[in-house]
Amino acid sequence: MNILVTGGAGFIGSNVVDGYIREGHNVIVVDNLITGKPGNLNPSAKFYKTDIRDRKGLEDIFRGNKFDCINHHAAQMDVRRSVDDPIYDGDVNILGSLNLLQLSVKYGIKKFIFASTGGAIYGEQKYFPADEGHPLNPLSPYGISKLALEKYLYFYKMTYNLDYTILRYANVYGPRQDPHGEAGVVAIFTKKILKGEQPVINGDGEQTRDYVFVEDVIYANILSAKNNLNGTFNIGTGIETSVNKLCDTILTIAGLNIKPIHGPAKMGEQRRSVISSSRINSECNWQPRYAIEEGLAKTVKFFRREGV
Repeated sequence: MNILVTGGAGFIGSNVVDGYIREGHNVIVVDNLITGKPGNLNPSAKFYKTDIRDRKGLEDIFRGNKFDCINHHAAQMDVRRSVDDPIYDGDVNILGSLNLLQLSVKYGIKKFIFASTGGAIYGEQKYFPADEGHPLNPLSPYGISKLALEKYLYFYKMTYNLDYTILRYANVYGPRQDPHGEAGVVAIFTKKILKGEQPVINGDGEQTRDYVFVEDVIYANILSAKNNLNGTFNIGTGIETSVNKLCDTILTIAGLNIKPIHGPAKMGEQRRSVISSSRINSECNWQPRYAIEEGLAKTVKFFRREGV
């Protein structure tokens, strides 16, 4: 299959590219390299340095390659930046994505896979874990833009019969996650700990998240391209892990005795977030294969090897 992966030089996107290539697919990557890294690019993939907001540049790529499937990971993914600059967030995540959808219709794409969010899209949960039928009350422009694209995908299916799979990710972590910035607490903690610095925990550290290892996310994307998997699916573990527990586990794996610092709580941060993946499990037998201790051990090993 010929698969276009947008954001294929980023943390999750590049890992998905590797998974598709291992499966024998032909992969073309589009990335503007603003947050993606050239070192993440698989040498077996064809690469175009292009922004998804560049309609003409994208159309040249669609015209020159016959895609069977679009896997859309390119995004403005910083929740705090979306709050500070919702116009930029909407420009990338909504208008840029609409370029891809319009071109998918024009060039007869068979399948569109969209990386959505299983945390930001639900907002403060009313029950735990949240399934796909949970009320959608995003608290940030980032979550709102992801929800908007989900609604657009339904429109394109009803109007143009474009098949789609929406994967609502929990908190994805693993090798290649960026430790430089606000997002990606696992990478941020790991970087500080391996440098012998004290990690900073926001608030009391009892806020919880559902941490899913990137290899499990890769498998969900492989199944989405391979199977007749249409609709919306949570990709998570169904297990809540507190930030305190997460930090303690990384310290134990790293073999270091460092006391974390507790800073002020972040305004608007969700207290609890955890999602159920029973729907995709019943559809195609996907389930997380990596316990958090195993995933974190692989992550720490990667960062230690990379010297980050």
